[in-house]
Amino acid sequence: MIFSRSLVREFSQTGLSVATALLGILLTVSVVKLLGLAAGGALASDAVLAMLGFGTLTYLPVVLSASVFMSLLLTLSRMWRDSEMVVWFASGLGISSFLRPVLTFALPLAVLVGLMSLVVAPWSLQQRSVYQSRLDSRDDVSLISPGVFRESRTSDQVFFVDAMSDERNQVNNVFVQSLQGGKLGITVAARGFVRSAPNGDRYMVLLEGRRYEGTPGTPDYNYTDFDRAELRIEQRAAKVGDLNTKTRSVLQILQQPTADNLAELHWRIGLPISLLVLSLIAIPLSYVNVRSGRGANLAMAILCYMLYYNTMSIAQAWTASGRISPWVGIWPVHVIFLLLFGVLLGFRTDFGGLLRRRAATA
Repeated sequence: MIFSRSLVREFSQTGLSVATALLGILLTVSVVKLLGLAAGGALASDAVLAMLGFGTLTYLPVVLSASVFMSLLLTLSRMWRDSEMVVWFASGLGISSFLRPVLTFALPLAVLVGLMSLVVAPWSLQQRSVYQSRLDSRDDVSLISPGVFRESRTSDQVFFVDAMSDERNQVNNVFVQSLQGGKLGITVAARGFVRSAPNGDRYMVLLEGRRYEGTPGTPDYNYTDFDRAELRIEQRAAKVGDLNTKTRSVLQILQQPTADNLAELHWRIGLPISLLVLSLIAIPLSYVNVRSGRGANLAMAILCYMLYYNTMSIAQAWTASGRISPWVGIWPVHVIFLLLFGVLLGFRTDFGGLLRRRAATA
């Protein structure tokens, strides 16, 4: 019990550190990407946090799987480097004795990954799709940011405001350029705000401004000063497209058992299974030969991890295209790597037995 508890405790501490590091990398990359979209006007600034949350929930199962595998590998590799494995082998334990603490640590996390891949991740993708459709239905004026030129979705208008109030209900130094009927119109105003009519129509009200209108390339221009002008804002209805395979729930997949849907179901079920298989493979892969360098086993483990998930992706694509029967799916991949674990464990078991025999004869 002391052996198992000490290992599970060290697995948990290392896993927490690895998960924090991987999650930090994921959040940093996502934030940089989303802020770049927001700065360029392709994404509303108030939608950054929501998109960040949806993206994190979507990739969290993969992050947890990688964290479990790396924590097991790092902990067991340290025990090889510090000769703790030799002590345990000399005490009568074999390498197969590590199966119980490894599964004790990995099995609850595999259940969590399965729950997230089957329920949470599809729900997150579905909510992100709905939220994106609502963003697309917003009018061009609501997407304006101070100090940024914003082009309308129809590419016939350009908006710019110099400053915006804290309540976002009034702007200063407004610039609007429009192209209609071959004529270029430029409107500038000192202030502006948005007014909603009783029938639901919205208008952009400009105060103390001037409008220039004419044909580009000719001197035929005229201007008009105004104290108040109102421009009707075109409204767009929210359109929610058909749910793709990744956003469908398990119940919806079972109701429509097409090749694409079953391939997606195989992938979701395969994530927790791959976590368990990789956790087992981490036991023999953690062996460190100090003479050959400490990074050799890590390189082999990363190669094994990438090969596993790439093979799963290929099998999923073949299942979706009909090259593999939906009733077979990606299960052969799990079987192959489980056999690989058996071969590696058998080799390491002989190695542990050799150490115990040497200790007994010494």
